[in-house]
Amino acid sequence: MTSRRCRGILSAMKRFATVLAILMSCVWLAQAADPPSQTLRIGSKRFTESYILAQVLAQTAAPQLEQAPQVKQGLGNTAIVYEALRSGNIDLYPEYAGTIALEILKSDKPMALDAMNRALAPLGLGAAIPLGFNDGYALALRGADAQKDGIRTLSDLTRHPELRLGLSNEFIGRSDGWPGLARRYGLSQQPIGLDHGLAYDAIAGKQVDLIDIYTTDAKINHLGLTVLQDDKGYFPRYDALVLYRLDVPQRFPKAWAALQKLAGSIDERAMIAMNARAELESADFETIARDHLAGKGAAKTAAARRDLSAKLFGPDLARLTFQHLGLVGVAVGIAALLAIPLALLVFPRPRARALLLGLTGLLQTVPSLALLAILIWLVGAIGVLPAVIALTLYALLPIMRNTVTGLGEVPQGLRDAASALGMSPLQRLRLVELPLAAPTIIAGIRIATAIAIGTATIAAFVGAGGYGERIVTGLAINDGDLLLAGAIPAAVLALLSEALFEGVQRVMFRRP
Repeated sequence: MTSRRCRGILSAMKRFATVLAILMSCVWLAQAADPPSQTLRIGSKRFTESYILAQVLAQTAAPQLEQAPQVKQGLGNTAIVYEALRSGNIDLYPEYAGTIALEILKSDKPMALDAMNRALAPLGLGAAIPLGFNDGYALALRGADAQKDGIRTLSDLTRHPELRLGLSNEFIGRSDGWPGLARRYGLSQQPIGLDHGLAYDAIAGKQVDLIDIYTTDAKINHLGLTVLQDDKGYFPRYDALVLYRLDVPQRFPKAWAALQKLAGSIDERAMIAMNARAELESADFETIARDHLAGKGAAKTAAARRDLSAKLFGPDLARLTFQHLGLVGVAVGIAALLAIPLALLVFPRPRARALLLGLTGLLQTVPSLALLAILIWLVGAIGVLPAVIALTLYALLPIMRNTVTGLGEVPQGLRDAASALGMSPLQRLRLVELPLAAPTIIAGIRIATAIAIGTATIAAFVGAGGYGERIVTGLAINDGDLLLAGAIPAAVLALLSEALFEGVQRVMFRRP
């Protein structure tokens, strides 16, 4: 490898570092674009009703704000969205009385609103604005099976241990979910975990017999399911309300006054109808909320339907592409700047090398959502920061391993020849070893980039954007077209990155 080619590689690395710095600046500026004192930030969980209610809150508050409210959609389960609220990354979100009492405050029984607020006050939080409906947990099975087997109540399940239960992962893990329910009723069935949005397809396709449902879900009647009676009164009421930071009324007094008027404005029939528009007729959440607030109900629902091409090339495509590129570029860039020097440092030391590769390999075994939850707790933030850290950690292994492999493939004879010519170890590394290992190192960066493009979809679970927003929403409402509208651009981006790296490698390593 000539010194001219080595200089070309170093020049390319400098340009890469410059581009990385620009991307990092863009990402961090985007993260800091909305300071807490100026923008009302509204969160939502990752299911249909929460998406809709977040839009109802945002559109109600918007006319009373100097800046449009920011809606952080689909922030995963209760633990993630609550941590976002507690850490100040969002200001309020729609929640349920039973969840606050039993899951957040860890009470062993339901709580009245006054008692709930006394317990929340030391946390800097409050609960207010009961919206007017109860969306409780329940179990449901196919109506024909319920009739055939005479199953009407939860107690009846004890006579049918053969039933296959497909329950949402959150329900399986919640203190007010499956563990307590199984103890109360003496149930012996072993459930499997399913995404709530996919459970309806599973029960309709007879892949499972029983699922957990929210009582305002639109597909209960659509699929002819029988909701089992909670004859021992296990489930509390889950009255919808707003969980908020106590400084919100002072920071946004006019908006808070407008939100107060939502109290009692949504009954169960209205909520079911809004959920149906989203899940059965593919209306978007903003339109559903706008029509509800305007008193239009389900009018002109069919006009809101969009086909795959409309969802694929929707107005959010440019924003999501920029976010996805920024996340991938920053994460892979940081990983390269960390992994390559570390690999160079430990390469001559077999034990340290094995330990470092083992640790980075261990990171690959940590489930992405678990890693995100840990990072949110550690950094006290949602959004770009935990997403970039997670993607960086996942990108370390391929870059580090390929760097070590590339160095290991340099013939010992060339090293000896370089030393015989009087080169110092640093000169030998710069002029002989790195140029020869460069194709393998760049191949590692190439692999890390491809992995990061796919993995970056998890960023949507913590409000960091990217194509995952569409995928997460599509899962929540079981919309296959929306899933594809997120998956296709990610696949195209991966193909483009492969073509880019192929071109770079051909230019950099073509024979003179």
